[in-house]
Amino acid sequence: MQKKKFYTGVASALLASTVLAGCSFSSGSDDSESGGSEDQVTVDIFQFKVEFKDQFEELTDMYEEENPDVNINVKTVGGGNDYGQALKTSFSSGEEPDIFNVGGPADVDEYEEYLTDLSDTEAAGAALEGTLSAVERDGEILGLPFNQEGYGLLYNKQVFEDAGIDPESITTMDDLEEAVQTIDEQKDDLGIEAPFALPAKEQWVLGNHLANTFLATEFDNNLTTAYEADTVEFEQGDQMKRFLDLQADYSVGPVLSLDYSQQVEEHFSLGNVAMIQQGNWVYNTIESMDPEFAESNVGLLPIPVEGQEGKLPVGVSNNWAVNNESEEEVIQASKDFLDWMYTSDEGKKFVTEEFKFIPAYEGYEDQNIADPISQEVYEYASAEETLGWVFMGAPTSWTEDSLGSAMQEYLGGDIEWEEVEEKAISGWESSRQ
Repeated sequence: MQKKKFYTGVASALLASTVLAGCSFSSGSDDSESGGSEDQVTVDIFQFKVEFKDQFEELTDMYEEENPDVNINVKTVGGGNDYGQALKTSFSSGEEPDIFNVGGPADVDEYEEYLTDLSDTEAAGAALEGTLSAVERDGEILGLPFNQEGYGLLYNKQVFEDAGIDPESITTMDDLEEAVQTIDEQKDDLGIEAPFALPAKEQWVLGNHLANTFLATEFDNNLTTAYEADTVEFEQGDQMKRFLDLQADYSVGPVLSLDYSQQVEEHFSLGNVAMIQQGNWVYNTIESMDPEFAESNVGLLPIPVEGQEGKLPVGVSNNWAVNNESEEEVIQASKDFLDWMYTSDEGKKFVTEEFKFIPAYEGYEDQNIADPISQEVYEYASAEETLGWVFMGAPTSWTEDSLGSAMQEYLGGDIEWEEVEEKAISGWESSRQ
């Protein structure tokens, strides 16, 4: 099958981290407590995306209604919790899920013995070109992409208008700094507390997304290039520091105590700040807080990178994997469910309208991009104005344990920026030896 072009050519994962959360599998179906009747096949799903937890459980209920011989249990760990560690615990405790999430090549390495070849699924055949690059090994397809996602600076259009700022005029870091200062000078009149809300409690916001913007070109916007690199040089480390400082200096505080939910729900969705560094995945949360604000008052700006101005990081957020140690009938039921979710008429409609996903598959030409943030991401991707998601090509846990934690130490005043880079470089090189 001739596949359509996937504009970034890289894939990755959004794995949140800080606290391990333990919870049991649960289902929205009537048989949830009993685990289903004896003649049912039960599929346990362990997934990280808290942003669509309720919608995903609604989708599994729909599937169960159409397929009464299948019972699906869903366990969600993410947001402020460490999905990666929770998944390891699930496997080590003997509660192995049938469907789970893997991100980049490092995750594939870690779980390869458990990964079913999904080459025979309809979804694999429909995946857009480049979206499978992180999960292909020796001719096998070991995962199926969630969707496409993009991130940058989400901004409050009304605040910008009231402050007399044209968002289209912000193309460089100098432009952004000037706009931030203008907003800060008027914050009382604008009815906001600060220009930014930086959730520095979340290492993934710092070490994954912020850092990726300034590391992408160092690795040619290619996840595999990062995965094969023996070191990281921080060629744009000064720019990374400058952007981090700008957010921290003009953020509600204390930033090291601010988490993801506070950033999105308490501050941005309620109009308390002008900007946050996030992506289209937050739309459902914003809409749940204020539908009118979400629909008409949220814009998206690229993070300015010298030489890459006007480009938005776009990639695959994560991948679905099927446990090859599950029973044969469970493996088939898992494949059937994933195929239904991404290739059936009902599934495609739900994926775009309820999940508000930007599809990573062909066959969605008659579907509308459901929300304005995702529409903007889609337009950047269509115009090929993108940066790659390379952070999951880094050594396992490097973005959080080495870089993210060092950035937190820097924000706390415990180390200088030069030490951030030194610690991160040392962590990368020692992992690759």
